[in-house]
Amino acid sequence: QVQLVESGGGLVQAGGSLRLSCAASENIARFNTMAWYRQVPRKQRELVATTAKLGSTDYADSVKGRFTISRDNAKNTVYLQMNSLKPDDTAVYYCYAYALVTGVSWGQGTQVTVSS
Repeated sequence: QVQLVESGGGLVQAGGSLRLSCAASENIARFNTMAWYRQVPRKQRELVATTAKLGSTDYADSVKGRFTISRDNAKNTVYLQMNSLKPDDTAVYYCYAYALVTGVSWGQGTQVTVSS
C-alpha cells in the first residue's frame, strides 16, 4: 500500500504563494503519473496539475502560469508551487499517484484557504 502524505497547506491572502509537498512511501520514479487534484464541498474533485514519469507536465487552464508541479526523485516528493493565489483556489488539495503495479493511490488532503 502506497502512502502519500501532503503538507504545506494553510491560510494565505490573495496574491500570495504556498508550496505543497507530497511525500511518498516508495520510490516515485516508479510511478507513471503523479498529480495534484483539488476539491471544494459539493463539487467533483478536479485535476490541477500532472507530472509524468519522463518529466512532462500539464495543468488545468485555471492555474496555468501560476502553479508549477515538480518532482524530486531523491526525496520521493512531489511539489506544487502555487503563486498569485486567488480566493477561487481555496480547496482541499490531494496528491495522486498511479503505477501499473500498485494502481491508484491518494493522500489524505491538505486545506488551502485564500482570503480576499
